[in-house]
Amino acid sequence: MRFPTPARDTALLLARVGIGLVFFAHGWQKLFTNGVDGTAAFFGQAGVPMPTLSAWFAAVVELVGGAALILGIALPAAALLLVIDMIGAFLFVHAGNGLFMEKNGFELVLALGAASLVLGALGAGRFSLDHAVLNRVRARSGEAALSRG
Repeated sequence: MRFPTPARDTALLLARVGIGLVFFAHGWQKLFTNGVDGTAAFFGQAGVPMPTLSAWFAAVVELVGGAALILGIALPAAALLLVIDMIGAFLFVHAGNGLFMEKNGFELVLALGAASLVLGALGAGRFSLDHAVLNRVRARSGEAALSRG
């Protein structure tokens, strides 16, 4: 049994906005609150390779990827980059600390990574810029085909 299309699209919208807000906030924190230098210093202490480059990657992917989830644009690419980001966070920062966040565990990283994977696989849904752009491209392709015929 499947959800009716409007309910499915609404669920995708709410999931995208919720997960996107969390990523956007973490990217903002890395770029503007802690700064890339502060983030890189933490990454260096945690043993993350190339801490400055990794800090820039994480900050930009989380900020831009979070915004992309919220808007529903370039969703497969954004979701893939966010999954890669969460794999790095798991491997280099959280894996050895158990599950729970109070011990710097991986529960948030796992939830965000899994949610990104699901959103990437399911797509952005009807209430997204991806859908609007795809419809516009299809309409123009149909117009072009009619004008040739």
